[in-house]
Amino acid sequence: MSLTELDARALSRQIHAREVSCEEVMSAHLARIERLNPKVDAIVSLEPFDALLDQARERDRELAAGQDRGWMHGFPLAVKDLALTRGIRTTFGSPLFKDFIPDQDAVVVERMKASGAIVIGKTNVPEFGLGSQTYNPLFGATGCAFDPERTAGGSSGGAAAALALELVPVADGSDMMGSLRNPAAFNGVVGFRPSQGRVPAAHSPDGFYSQLGTEGPMGRSVADVARLLAVQAGFDARAPLSLAGDGTEFASPLASPTAPRFGWLGDFQGHLATEPGVLALCEGTFAALESLGGGVEPAKLEFDLDRLWSAWCTLRNFSVAGTHAGGYADPARRERMKPELRWEIEGGLALSALDVHRAGVVRTHWYRTMCKAFERYDFLLLPSAQVFPFDKREHWPKSVGGRAMDTYHRWMEVVIGPSLAGLPAISVPAGFDARGLPMGISIIGPPRADLAVLQVAHAFERAAGGFRQRRPGLAEADRS
Repeated sequence: MSLTELDARALSRQIHAREVSCEEVMSAHLARIERLNPKVDAIVSLEPFDALLDQARERDRELAAGQDRGWMHGFPLAVKDLALTRGIRTTFGSPLFKDFIPDQDAVVVERMKASGAIVIGKTNVPEFGLGSQTYNPLFGATGCAFDPERTAGGSSGGAAAALALELVPVADGSDMMGSLRNPAAFNGVVGFRPSQGRVPAAHSPDGFYSQLGTEGPMGRSVADVARLLAVQAGFDARAPLSLAGDGTEFASPLASPTAPRFGWLGDFQGHLATEPGVLALCEGTFAALESLGGGVEPAKLEFDLDRLWSAWCTLRNFSVAGTHAGGYADPARRERMKPELRWEIEGGLALSALDVHRAGVVRTHWYRTMCKAFERYDFLLLPSAQVFPFDKREHWPKSVGGRAMDTYHRWMEVVIGPSLAGLPAISVPAGFDARGLPMGISIIGPPRADLAVLQVAHAFERAAGGFRQRRPGLAEADRS
């Protein structure tokens, strides 16, 4: 087994035992990036290889002197191109920021670097992270690890494809509308959206009302994801709504759950349009889930889902406009924004304070409805996406299951429930269709039950026989 194939926990153990050098680890990953990344465009803004190897040698000297930075000591890390990286280009996938080099790191980057990671570059994103399809005018479209002609999803599409192809050991991502879950499903990896506030966004200009998105971890196994969360999580006084704790509870081995009860939400009794095969693949996981000692049964939430979608659009318009209205006011900058971004901003500019309040009331009622469901079930289940990976030349699906999509993001409506409720949700591989295209199933936990979600997902992974039974063809052909 090559160094790039190792799971992140095993790689960390070998580095710390000095069975392998940080320089060897960096060399192996850079060589693999050089061979495979041009096929998918997952990693962008790569730093010079010589400089990265120098940093890896410095990490080796530190270990030789007894200095251990942490679990990620010597790990090559490509940071999502929405997160600030000091001294390394951060474009947000937009031509407006093609030459922007931040003078600070995002808090999640601070923490991963403090744990010993070496930032090698960025992972590709859709422009400003909008849309679950990773394409932009600077770097093009990121291909699915299992079929590079299809999309890797988004907005953490570059991170997911890089992980699946073993270009990096673990990856950071962020999730407003499924951006950790959808790309994980499209690339056969694991993406975890933590509880709101678990991973603080200390550099967000609006620390009180920007509560739709959150940063979080991705990996090729649940245990790797939990271990990375231990690095990312923890209270930060600069983030007023960050949760108490230091993340250490996620660093311990994941215990087995006791007879968990699952509620399957499916397509919400036909409310969601789904591509044929999605629901069947997810339902194929039920035997492994039931082997954990509990059961899976259909669940129904008494809520007007059209009202929920309207509230989602209001709050998303509000958030996006708050961030980008200044740029929109400049006609020259506005002209360089993609149509979906302009649509969001214009929707936000048309809102009143009362509109936002009403949407917040709907969101609160939804949260309480979800909490009521957890009185009966320990966890809820949903597909991680409504479609399989589609042609990456298509910006977004105009029709799903014979139904027209009325917005650029309606085809991902399935993910908004956990986002609006701020609940922990993990996407784990559910399997492949007859074309060899992957799909994921999401396990959703009660408020702040992050550890319980990771534990049950880890138990499912073992019951399913592991998630790496089928590696991408590109990865199989590049064993070295």
